[in-house]
Amino acid sequence: MELRQLHYLTVIAEEENLGRAARRLFVSQPALSYALKSLEAELGVKLFDRHAGGVSATSAGRDVIAEALLTVRQAERVTAAAEQHTRGETGVLRVGFEASGAGELTTRARAEFARLHPGVRVAPKRYDWGQEADALRDGLADVAFVWLPNDLTGLTYEPVHTEPRVVGLPTGHPLASRSGVSVLEVKDEPLLWTRRAPRQWVDWWAVNPRPDGSAPVWGPTNDNVEEMLEQVAQGSAICFAPESMARYYARPDLSWVPLTDVEPLRVVLAWADGADTALVRGFARVVRELAAEA
Repeated sequence: MELRQLHYLTVIAEEENLGRAARRLFVSQPALSYALKSLEAELGVKLFDRHAGGVSATSAGRDVIAEALLTVRQAERVTAAAEQHTRGETGVLRVGFEASGAGELTTRARAEFARLHPGVRVAPKRYDWGQEADALRDGLADVAFVWLPNDLTGLTYEPVHTEPRVVGLPTGHPLASRSGVSVLEVKDEPLLWTRRAPRQWVDWWAVNPRPDGSAPVWGPTNDNVEEMLEQVAQGSAICFAPESMARYYARPDLSWVPLTDVEPLRVVLAWADGADTALVRGFARVVRELAAEA
């Protein structure tokens, strides 16, 4: 078997749909289906059950996928180690973030760190829906801007950023032109959410329960920012997001309106316990200084 096949396997498992997995991998669906069948033949077990909605991992498939994920992650760590010595660089710092990260602080910190450390390549690593903390624990990122709430077990962290939240609406929505809305004014609107994040994370973003004790009207699910915004634009549901997303994801078919009565997003800078290398300490110092200026 090849590492490429194991990578395919993990993406199929995440998407549970060969078409979506093929698009994400930039391969044709027939080629991906052939690669999967070849791997199943080589291993002698059926990895997925096919059905009208996509594919689901078999019992054997779940065990194989778990091991494949470990192998793929280890391979990424091997690549990262090699990158530290390419092109005469003295190091690589992998900076994790989610969506708009910590707003302008994220971009400014990467730029300032690069200016101060010209021999170090700053590699941005984007993650979706609360996965940046796991990336630190798995060794896939060196330091990350982590959105709260999140499981910070095994991480060293410090608060660096706070920003208000907004509601994303299609431009034709009756509230789209407002200067601000209460969460109770949109309590009957279907709200986008994800199965990719822990329930605590989902409930906090959904403001569940609402101030009047009611629960959100759960709308369609999504796996990443792009899927979420497409569904908002087409009028399927609304979404809640940090204020910086209104700038980073400005679109003519979307309107972002401030939520006036919900607690703000808080962001911490974090790294794995015991992994405070010279590069991590240097980056944390830059972030700390820029955050103090804000």
